[in-house]
Amino acid sequence: MNKSELIDALSKKEDLTEKQAADIVGLMFKSFSNQLKSGGRIEIRGFGSFVVRDYDAYTGRNPKTGGTIQVAPKRLPFFKVGKELKERVNAGR
Repeated sequence: MNKSELIDALSKKEDLTEKQAADIVGLMFKSFSNQLKSGGRIEIRGFGSFVVRDYDAYTGRNPKTGGTIQVAPKRLPFFKVGKELKERVNAGR
């Protein structure tokens, strides 16, 4: 499912206009992004949690040239799946 499919499903399920559904989805994504930017955590019970992990700088290799490059430290979002979602996915096998 992509963002436009989510908006379409929300508008049909809750009898909203496409604009209203897009505003709701946009607000959710913006709130999630702002929370992660500020170093916070997002936890959705039964689904999973999002946190930001810090990675140190390291020496990498350019696959095209084979030369070494210095990779800067970075922060990346990380998703940890919740127990209930894991069980629902495995029940569908």
